[in-house]
Amino acid sequence: MSLSRTSNSRGAASPEVVGFYEKDTGSIQYVVIDPATKKAAVIDPVWNFDSRSAKTATTSADEIVAYVESRGLDVEWVLDTHPHADHMMASAYLKEKLGAEQGIGEKVLDIAELWSKLYNLPGVFDPRRDFDRLFADGDTFSIGSLEARVMLSPGHTLGSVTYVVGDAAFVHDTLMVPDSGTARADFPGGDAAVLYRSIQAILALPDDTRLFVGHDYGQGGRDPIWEASVAEQKLTNKHLKGGVSEAEYVKVREGRDATLPLPDRMLAALQVNLLGGRLPKPESDGNSYLKIPLNRF
Repeated sequence: MSLSRTSNSRGAASPEVVGFYEKDTGSIQYVVIDPATKKAAVIDPVWNFDSRSAKTATTSADEIVAYVESRGLDVEWVLDTHPHADHMMASAYLKEKLGAEQGIGEKVLDIAELWSKLYNLPGVFDPRRDFDRLFADGDTFSIGSLEARVMLSPGHTLGSVTYVVGDAAFVHDTLMVPDSGTARADFPGGDAAVLYRSIQAILALPDDTRLFVGHDYGQGGRDPIWEASVAEQKLTNKHLKGGVSEAEYVKVREGRDATLPLPDRMLAALQVNLLGGRLPKPESDGNSYLKIPLNRF
């Protein structure tokens, strides 16, 4: 059983948020609940992948299914904030299990085009086929009686989005929790200056907005955490506090990124995630295979 925590609703138009921690990749999966209707959305679910044996498992996603069933929730959406580089996404699996619609930001079309060239797989990735909804910046949708709004938040990737649901915002890989700073911006399509501007737009939300991050790695040996308010981020985030300028931020971010290795699942995960969380079509022997570009990174 993974670590989980609940952030309670604060009243009308405020969701209950349950975060489930996936230890292998430091990822947090969210169940966002409208208490008034018991309608829900799942954000950034993980499809477990052992990079040594190339074996997949649905352990983390099945925990979500079990939780949803135990609460009698009706999941309307399975959402991703971006095509993740460090884990395969379980969105297609949960769409099938829960009967929900699958959504992501529309800039995934540009990400798919970029990576189709890196993998030399022209015509393979088709987000319009593999997702039910491609959200544009400013789009709204509902989770029960709650209104959700989409903010385009590029920088970590060129198509990352933030989902704002009442007084909660799911900020994926822009911000980390304050003692860990912010996310890297050196993947193809990433840009540290663009990330800084996306973060400033997020921090322009009301100070009491709950910000839920995509990852935590237990800085200094502490237990994983994944929630902080806008006010807390502005005051204490180690990359942003004190009114850091864009130029100062870019210098720190790019210097840090230059020291980081690629995530060990990245080249496998993106090939699956750009298919909406599905394996490539089986070949003549009935097995699926990944194509890994050599000497490109």
